[in-house]
Amino acid sequence: MLTRPLSFCMITTFYPPYNFGGDGIFVQRLSNELAARGHHVEIIHCTDAYHALEPTIPQNGFVEHPNITVHRLTSRAGHLSPFVTQQTGHPFFKRASLEKIMARDFDVIHFHNISLVGGPKILEYGRGVKLYTMHEYWLMCPMHLLLRANGEVCTKRECFRCTLEHKRPPQWWRYSSLLQNSLRHLDAVITPSRFSKSQYDALGAAIPARHLPNFVSDSESAKEDSNAAPYFLFVGRLEKIKGVQTILPLFRERKNARLVIAGTGSYENELQQLARNSPNIQFLGQQSFAQLKPLYRNARAVILPSLWYEVFPLVALEAFQQKTPLLARNLGALREIVQASGGGWNYDTDAELETLLEDVLQHPAERKRRGENGYANYRRDWTADAHLKRYFELLEELQQKRRAQAPAPTKETFQQ
Repeated sequence: MLTRPLSFCMITTFYPPYNFGGDGIFVQRLSNELAARGHHVEIIHCTDAYHALEPTIPQNGFVEHPNITVHRLTSRAGHLSPFVTQQTGHPFFKRASLEKIMARDFDVIHFHNISLVGGPKILEYGRGVKLYTMHEYWLMCPMHLLLRANGEVCTKRECFRCTLEHKRPPQWWRYSSLLQNSLRHLDAVITPSRFSKSQYDALGAAIPARHLPNFVSDSESAKEDSNAAPYFLFVGRLEKIKGVQTILPLFRERKNARLVIAGTGSYENELQQLARNSPNIQFLGQQSFAQLKPLYRNARAVILPSLWYEVFPLVALEAFQQKTPLLARNLGALREIVQASGGGWNYDTDAELETLLEDVLQHPAERKRRGENGYANYRRDWTADAHLKRYFELLEELQQKRRAQAPAPTKETFQQ
């Protein structure tokens, strides 16, 4: 058995604090969990991609583990660098930097959101065991979301037309063999949900998908405030695809519960206008995880009204960690998480959600039971220990496969 620490290379477009969504947060949590267990982790990400969308320099209150090295790539080309990568599928302006770092003898190279840091071509770089985690649908959708410009979820692939409707330039590399050829350099593709696995399987790629759910690092439960006035909670980016606009009308005049919204995003101003200055709807802005814990713990439920096929939102697991149930749209992985855990309710229409809101308020025992269900499933399946156990089992399997194909097998194996 291998007793030395392993070396990991994580590649992602966005990484905190140069980050917008859950993919970068997941990479940070995974990297720090590995580092805390004695492994060495190097992270590569693209600051040019972040600044193409947000000009200000973000604040960073998180202290990385000493075993972590972060490479924040930039180039003289600035915003042109991620644009060229998006269009061609090649890293171009960052190729030399990427090749230099990835030429090191990493045991594991783990790709995440690579759309603007290297495109499919980057999958060919490096020599370690190679994984790719599908945090969204970039492999099969140029918009990443499987969501059409009119807000309808994608059920039939019309990518060229859809790209134009989204007012984006077509990605010509998608009509070549680049993606399929690049995927062959991977040892495995990880899909956090079974729904996302089904979407990947439809690609017919040579590398099979492996289902490995996301996780939330262990944390003490917040203190319950039995005197807190009833409220429901939304946590996430304030973008149109997240569906917050669909739940605001249910709370503007509601007398028996408030809506609390934690997060920021490009759709925030429109949402505040839709809220019409209702005292019953509270916008808190961006909140740290420490600030979110008591908000989760004392909410009657966390609402997930997303209009797209969520892959596996960390918000759901953070709610379960605090024994709070979900009210989630019956779509994509949101259906899967609720049905697998019994930790909440799914809904299809606004009218169904309206009924569920009242049920949650009127039946506290049932609300508590579903919250406990979510917590029990979190403890069993969605902790860091549970995730890393499966993660290292996968690495062991892939290393054994490599040894079987190699002329001179080694006795070393992976272990946590």
